[in-house]
Parts: sequence; C-alpha cells; structure tokens
Amino acid sequence: MSTSSARTSVSSTELTGAAKLEEVTRLMDKLASDLQHINLLPHQRDALLEQVKVYGRDPNNSDPIFTKEAGRGIETLTRHAFNSPSLTTSRNALRCLANALLLREKTRQIFVDLGYEQKACNKLKNDSRDDEFLVSRIIFLTTYGTKIDIEKLIDQYHLAENICLNISRHAKQFVTKQKKVRELDPMEDMALIETLKLMFNLTHFCPQRAAAFSPALQSLIIIMTKRAISSSKPLEPPIGPLVNSLLNIDLENKDNKSTLYPKATPTITVDRLIEILDKSIRAYQDEELEQNVSPLLTLLRKVYEIAPKEVQEHTQRALLPSAEDRKQILGRGTTLPSRLLRLSSNPTTPQVRESISSLLFELSGKDAKIFVQNVGYGFASGFLFQHNVPVPENALEAWSTSDSDSTHARASQDSKQGLLGKINPVTGQFLENETNVEMPEMTQDEKEREAEKLFVLFERLKKTGIMNVKNPVETALNEGRFLELEDDAESE
Repeated sequence: MSTSSARTSVSSTELTGAAKLEEVTRLMDKLASDLQHINLLPHQRDALLEQVKVYGRDPNNSDPIFTKEAGRGIETLTRHAFNSPSLTTSRNALRCLANALLLREKTRQIFVDLGYEQKACNKLKNDSRDDEFLVSRIIFLTTYGTKIDIEKLIDQYHLAENICLNISRHAKQFVTKQKKVRELDPMEDMALIETLKLMFNLTHFCPQRAAAFSPALQSLIIIMTKRAISSSKPLEPPIGPLVNSLLNIDLENKDNKSTLYPKATPTITVDRLIEILDKSIRAYQDEELEQNVSPLLTLLRKVYEIAPKEVQEHTQRALLPSAEDRKQILGRGTTLPSRLLRLSSNPTTPQVRESISSLLFELSGKDAKIFVQNVGYGFASGFLFQHNVPVPENALEAWSTSDSDSTHARASQDSKQGLLGKINPVTGQFLENETNVEMPEMTQDEKEREAEKLFVLFERLKKTGIMNVKNPVETALNEGRFLELEDDAESE
C-alpha cells in the first residue's frame, strides 16, 4: 500500500455517525462483490478487512458488518475466513468475525446457521497459534446463545481430538529444546487460553462427551507442573483456565488416575495444586478469592478424593494443622493450614469458606469427631451445624495426639515425632500452651446470671438435635447436687 493510501485508510477509520455507516457499507459491499467475481488483489482485500476490523470494534453505525442479510455482513466475513486460499486473508476475516460475534450476540446464531462448523473444526488442525486462537474463540462464543450441536462437533467433526492435539503442541515447549523460542511468542499463551476456555465450555455444556478430552490430561498436567507460577497473580491465565479445564474431565478413569499419580512422583499433581493455593490466598484480596480460588479448591477436593492412600496422607500433612500450629489457638499463625482456617470462617467469601470447610472435613475422613480434633470445635461447629452432621458427645473432651482414635495422618505424624499433649477441643491449642487469664472473682449475682445464660444455651442446643447433650443444671437436679440458697444467702 502506498503512503498516500495508508494516510487515507487511517483518517477514514476516524469517521463517525452517518459518514462511518456509509464507509462501512462501501467496504462490506466491495468484500461481498469480490466473492461473486474476484476483483481485488490480495493486498487490497486484506486492507479492506483491516479497516472493517477497526470499524467493527465499535458496533455503532457499523450495522453492515453484523447483518444477517444474505450475501452481506456475517456471511461475507465467514466466506472470506473459511474459503480463502490465502492464510493472511483468512486470518484477517477471522479477526473481524470474532469481534462481531463478541460484540453482538445475535450474530452467533447467524454464523451457526451458515453451516461452517466443520470447516472451523478442521482449521484447528493447523499447527498455527493464530488459527488456534481465532477459531477457538469463535467456537467458544457460539457455545453461548445458539443452538449449536456440540455432540456433532465432537462426534463427526473431531473437535475434541483437535483440541487435544493443540494442547499437546503447547506441552511440547516444556519437554523440547524449543522452549526458549516459543516463550517469546505471545500468541502461544493467547492461543492456549482460548483453547482451555473452549474445552471447559464444551465439557460443561456437554458433559456426556467429556471423556473425549481425556487424551489432553497428560499435556495439561505437564503444563501445570512445569510452568512457573507467579507469586503476585498465581491464577492468571493460562493457569486459571487450565484449572477450570480439568474440572469436568473424568479423573476417576484408570488411565487418568495413572496420569495424575505417576508411580515415580505420585504427589506431583497435588503438590502443584497446593503450591498454587498457597500463593493464591497470599496474593488475592477477599473480593478476588471467590472467583479465582473456588475452582482450585473444587479441583483439589476431586484430586484428593480419588488419590492413593499415600497421596491422601501427604495432602493431610500439608493442609491440616500441625503440632507447631497448636502451640497457639488454631488459625492465629501464618502457615497454610492457619490461613485456610481463617478463610473457613470469612463471612465475605461464602464460596471459598464452604469449599475450604468441605475440604478439611474430607481430609478428616468425613468423621465429625476427627474433624473437631483436627480444626477445633470453634472452626468445625458452623460447618457441622449447617450440614446437619451430629457431633459425638466425646468430641468436646480434651484429647491427645497419642489417643488411639486419632487416626488422621497429621496426628499420626506428630505422634511419631513425639509431639504429644492434651488439646483443647474448642480452640485446638495444646492445654500446656494456654495462657491463664487473671480475672476478678465473680459475685454471686454474676454467677447466677451466667448460669441462667448457660441453661438457655444448652436448652437451645438440645432442641437442634445436632448434639446429644444434657443440661448440667438438669443433671445436678436429678443427682441431688442442686443447692437451694437460703434467703439470707441470696441477700448477701
């Protein structure tokens, strides 16, 4: 393109209102006419598409781009995108098309009705990050607000197969000498992110075909375990979308379990998930935790549930409070288990709070007594009450890490190390480390008021049915230990 024509192109893209509409109409008419009778040179066609792309960023006064009219708008862009023998022209048209589908939801069904799904799926076979990025985004957008047949895309047009192929291409950069070269290409991550987003939507909206994506699991694990994790934004793309993409895969499949827990390094997957979790709850504020960390916790729970016993015990040791944590009231320290406990009672992050409590309950073998022993009744009570899980009476008795019924791995590990001691069941702290607080002796009136409060609390607790408790005042009466004060004693 000459310098003068370049100036004209730049200035024309600054048009607004009726002038912009007239120019967009002229551009789309030229592109449509070119499909009927080729009358443009490749560089002219690409220049027109570049102008359409710029105008299409703002849908106002750009209606000819988004129209359903036969031979115009979306159809014109689609035909240039998927029928052009020129890769450059095809990608220029794909960019225009992707923008249109993003900005105007109605255009997505228009595209689907044109019947180009097979050509779109085939285009994903190309070993091109540009094509992967653009086509994945277009198909991703059509999963919203259209009648697209996802089963047909997977069964007949090999969409899952092509997605798995592209993910394997991304994984190669971590196992080949091309790593440094590929890391310099920003399209590598951009394409991977779009592919992962598409994979999640397909498995979410069409779970009956989720098994078709199992071949991608090994490549996904390679990327997740070998890629550096940012400390400031640990779940920034592609890590966040990668976690999401794993949520709907059938991890219980025998081959998939072998991938998750390889014999040589069985804890490699769970270790990386715990690392990401640790960095995430350090990096993100409350308002970011709900969206970013909830899927990670869900995945960690799924991976733990089906893990071999040795991996489960390893996870328990990493996430449950240790003897060192119990030197103070649980949740007061800076360790990962302490920070998880604090989040498990955070009122501003309800999803994260529920997910963490569920994870800790599962790490405790879904046993209410062990759960209370692991995290203290203070942290356990709300979750147990909400889920109508009864608490055994003896769960509120002080216990020791040497007790025979403390079978969880964290306690077993502490016992082996000789880190034993009686533990306060409410706070989870070693009794020997508790600080005695000097308080003035209560008056008789204060004692009576506190006794009345305690009586009411026990009555309410008994009515809930969650715990089998007996009011101590009632017990004292039944056993004849209740002392009726004389009138002169009451007046003292």
